[in-house]
Amino acid sequence: MSTAAGADHVRLSYHYLDTGDLDGYASLLHPDMQLKRCDAPAGHGRDHTVGLLTALPALRGRHHIHKLVADKDTVVVVGRYTPPPDAECPDPAEFADVVTLSDEGLLLCSRRFYYFDPPSR
Repeated sequence: MSTAAGADHVRLSYHYLDTGDLDGYASLLHPDMQLKRCDAPAGHGRDHTVGLLTALPALRGRHHIHKLVADKDTVVVVGRYTPPPDAECPDPAEFADVVTLSDEGLLLCSRRFYYFDPPSR
């Protein structure tokens, strides 16, 4: 699969998450999907990852993509995430996701990193 098609799958994954279409999101995940974030337990496998999204309000919200860069089997997304109102921490946060694609263009691994403002001196 081409890098452009994989990048389209990543863009579509955010749309599915933002609209609550977990079946659509699951259709983009490789069976061995891994989800790694500092604000949630790790997800291992398609079903476990989708289960986490169902159970944890912090994993639902809105993604505002500022930039997406794709090269070979890697897509990096930079944006702003706004959690749902019922999340433990409802404040928006800047993020960078590093997504690894399978040979078929499915999401194989997603790692999220948040940007935090350094403390003032």
